[in-house]
Amino acid sequence: MFWSDRIAQEIITSGAHKPYWVDDMFTPSGFAHIGSLRGPIVHDLVYRSLVDTKATTTFTYVFNDFDPVDGLPTELERMASELGKPLRMAKSPEAGFASFAEYFTKDFQKVLLDLGVRAEFRYSWDMYHEGLFDGVIREALDNATLIQDIYQRVSGSKKRDKGWLPLQVICEKCGKLGTTRVHDWDGKTIEYTCEPNMVTWAAGCGYTGRTSPFTDKDNPAHHPGKLPWKVDWPAHWKVLGVTIEGAGKDHSSAGGSRDIAKELCREVFHIDNPYNLPYEFFLIGGKKMSSSKGLGLKGRDLTKLLPPEVGRFLFTRTDYRQAIEFDPMGTMAIPDLFDEYDRCWQAYIDGSDEALARAFVLSQINDVPKKTPTFLPRFRDVANFAQLPNVDVVSKFEQMKGSKLTDKEKEIIALRMTYASVWLTHYAPDEYRYQISQKTKDDYQLTSDQWAFLNALSEIWQRVDDPEKMQSELFLLAKSQGIDLKAAFKALYLVVLDKEHGPRAGWLRKQFPVDVVVSRLTLNTRETATTQKSVVATIEKPDFFVIDEALKKEVPSISVGIALIKGVNIQKTNPLLEKEKQEFLAGIQGITTEQLGAYPELVSYRKLYKEMGIDWHSRRPSPEALLRRIAVGKDLYSVNTCVDAYNLIVMKHRVSVGAFDADNVQFPTILRYAGEGDNILLLGDKEPTTYTAREIAYYDEIGGYNIDFNYRDAQRTMVTEETKNIWINVDGVYDISPERVQQTLKESVEIIVKYCGGTVAFEGIVT
Repeated sequence: MFWSDRIAQEIITSGAHKPYWVDDMFTPSGFAHIGSLRGPIVHDLVYRSLVDTKATTTFTYVFNDFDPVDGLPTELERMASELGKPLRMAKSPEAGFASFAEYFTKDFQKVLLDLGVRAEFRYSWDMYHEGLFDGVIREALDNATLIQDIYQRVSGSKKRDKGWLPLQVICEKCGKLGTTRVHDWDGKTIEYTCEPNMVTWAAGCGYTGRTSPFTDKDNPAHHPGKLPWKVDWPAHWKVLGVTIEGAGKDHSSAGGSRDIAKELCREVFHIDNPYNLPYEFFLIGGKKMSSSKGLGLKGRDLTKLLPPEVGRFLFTRTDYRQAIEFDPMGTMAIPDLFDEYDRCWQAYIDGSDEALARAFVLSQINDVPKKTPTFLPRFRDVANFAQLPNVDVVSKFEQMKGSKLTDKEKEIIALRMTYASVWLTHYAPDEYRYQISQKTKDDYQLTSDQWAFLNALSEIWQRVDDPEKMQSELFLLAKSQGIDLKAAFKALYLVVLDKEHGPRAGWLRKQFPVDVVVSRLTLNTRETATTQKSVVATIEKPDFFVIDEALKKEVPSISVGIALIKGVNIQKTNPLLEKEKQEFLAGIQGITTEQLGAYPELVSYRKLYKEMGIDWHSRRPSPEALLRRIAVGKDLYSVNTCVDAYNLIVMKHRVSVGAFDADNVQFPTILRYAGEGDNILLLGDKEPTTYTAREIAYYDEIGGYNIDFNYRDAQRTMVTEETKNIWINVDGVYDISPERVQQTLKESVEIIVKYCGGTVAFEGIVT
């Protein structure tokens, strides 16, 4: 019997968990990682198995949006002022959402719905404010001593301070929840203090007040109290009538939160303990998922790398008591998962294995396919065929099947082609993946005819965006130039991918940014022009800037463009600049986040970040951060005419530029490894960030005024409308050559002077 069906049978047979009410919970304090999906899918499977027995069953999924913001992922450190506030009252990280809670709740709800979770969504904030918790709040306050005794008896925790009460309230003065300590209860009202030092992640304001812990329906502005989560969990069970709810196995360890909840059910709330499902962890690389530590993929990523049914199958196939090990990065985990899914699908079709067939059925999002013979193309075959030139994939699989494919089978192939492209681009082992070559013209032994073909192809590449038309144009070009087709394809694959064979040209056109491929096709002309014309204008200004000798030795490819512009007049906006911005943005519409990883400039910054011990997913290099906003459909923020102007150059060249108020920089400056423990107050933050000794940063005589080479800058040197003199740094490393830095510097200076005026005191490259 399949594992979820066995659980359903145990529940029904016991007769102890009626009415059948399945529940699960999630705190929307950040993007859920893939491991967070195990709980809702385990509960959904048990719910479906109960429903399949014709048992009347309810399934709710609660978003704990009354909890406080008690931590922030790295990318949201700028929101430190929201720490301690209820998730439902904290502001959203992005416009268009009512609160911090709604932003992350909406994101996870979409994932759950995409994966077929059929729960009714509930919200703890609403339940508390509707008065549903008034009864259990009173029970908890009246039994505070008993609750404390249970904590000590079950978990061995230390006795809490005298007067401790199991409740927190929203401070009427500062609006924080996580910093309040309730210390008196008279049967009607409670007294609380907003403690400055009660927790390490937020500071209370010190206010002491008295309020009702219950809902006041005549005063919508009044907020009820919130039970601490170990009490809140069984309180939810009583309020909703939950009879079936599990959690990760760590909660069910001896003396853990589940044991405490069990005793609270029995001694305080007087309800039966719900049926427990202590499910195992979801592991990646042998480690448990963790949003706070940035370990693992986000839940929202699952349906980007797997079809919803296969993504759901990842959790369905494995018994809840067994850990799931899934590491898609650089492995064959995804092709292997498709193989197992197909094995279960085939068992469903031919009835060869009941458990496998049931795993397939319970993995379907909507309707279960008919039990008709179906040709299932192996995912790894799809991936292989997708990369071969001049291959009709449908014909290939018809040869393998021995007959024509049905429309349904063609749909399966088309879907798998889409996900094979994602796998090949981002997850496949190196021997399966195609990456843009970084070699020079002299690394290839190509004939003049081959280079002529590639140069002509570069023009076609820029104007033809249809993959099939690109394929035919390539054939016509080779024929018109009288070059052997095999030699033409070999030249294409060598200069673009550094391989003698490769995918269809249409696939290349779709997968990689046009300008990146064009730069490879015209490698001979660009390198010749560089050799003939390029002279880097190096400069020595030790009284203004130097690169540390230790850094030069360890990262010799670093070059920095510097300039000083005096007498600028910076405005908030300029209509001509706004027009130029919109024209530029229109030209890069359609860029995708996947394409960003193909740009050698961004790859260079990512490589440096990795060597600094920085996860570039959480601290994205500034050119990538700007381009990523466009790729995900966000507006480009506006600062002032100086910053907005040079940001255009940053996006154009994908090379970082930093501008600083020169009057707030104490020269000389230096690019060096940071001092372990040094602090910097970054733009937009209220609390300083601490450097590690491996981070590369710009320093002046006062301290660091930038972090991670080009991630973010300090508040003290920020350029404002009051700035009169500008200091500029342009950052180059690895494949960002001094020539590229020089061009970026030149255009940055030109556009700043164009819109802000001023006189250039000097500019040049330090290597």
